[in-house]
Amino acid sequence: MTRYREICADLAERIRSGELSEGTELPGVRELALRYGSTASTVGRAQRALAEAGVIVTSDRRRSRVATAGAMAARRFLHADLVFRLAGSDDPALDAVTRTLGRVIHSVESEGSFNGLRAVRQGRADGAAVHLLHHTGVYNAPFARDLLRGWRPHLIHLWRREQGLIVPPGNPLALRTGADLVKVRVAKRRYGTGTRVLFDRLLLTAGLDPDTVAGPETGSHLETGLSVASGVVDAGLCVRSVAHDLGLHFVPLVVEDYDIVLGAAALDAAAPLLVALHDPAVRTMVTDLGGYDATDSGKVTELGP
Repeated sequence: MTRYREICADLAERIRSGELSEGTELPGVRELALRYGSTASTVGRAQRALAEAGVIVTSDRRRSRVATAGAMAARRFLHADLVFRLAGSDDPALDAVTRTLGRVIHSVESEGSFNGLRAVRQGRADGAAVHLLHHTGVYNAPFARDLLRGWRPHLIHLWRREQGLIVPPGNPLALRTGADLVKVRVAKRRYGTGTRVLFDRLLLTAGLDPDTVAGPETGSHLETGLSVASGVVDAGLCVRSVAHDLGLHFVPLVVEDYDIVLGAAALDAAAPLLVALHDPAVRTMVTDLGGYDATDSGKVTELGP
């Protein structure tokens, strides 16, 4: 490893660990050169590399300082060779974000929240995107604690999103609640998906048997929307953004927490995604899709017992 890379790695590790916190000024270039037994030009090269990676902020008139979200950027810098294997739930906004990240995110085939959690548990994925409402009324965290016990489970909050009925323009059948679905043909997500769990819960709450609802199963929110748009079905349960894209009518029913469940060991690989979730431009891209609240995107929560 060249000397400037060694200096980069040392400074990045101190920032990642919190020894140098957000906004902290670094010593001057000459002082750092003395500490590292190097030259001012080598230290300057190291600082430029860290600035390009978003770890620090440089200025002609002031000393360099640790950037906002510098710890996450440092984690990404230190582990640039890692790939985050992501399984779980389908979501148009998540698809859009992961496309901007290229090869650092690898999608693991596993349809739905439950199958995504299974993939993590089996070691086939590092994290799973989920939206599962526990009987306690809490989203996602109880499932993460149970299934990843001993792995120091964490949640990465993606966003809050609206789910509801997606119907033809003008809502010609005047569908308003889950109870109305027994009268029509409905596109239903497959078992194991969070949206199918929500669908069943809505009907059971209304005192109805979900198995009595007629209609085909679909593999994604977009497929559900296309089924409605083409007239194959009368309605489906879907996120608002798909209705927005296809010019369909949307009847809001719930707002749910959409998170990534992962163990502590996978946080390094998830660093590029974390940095992206804190980027104002990425958050704007998500909210512009319709039906998303990205206020707390990128918040990481370590789950206790």
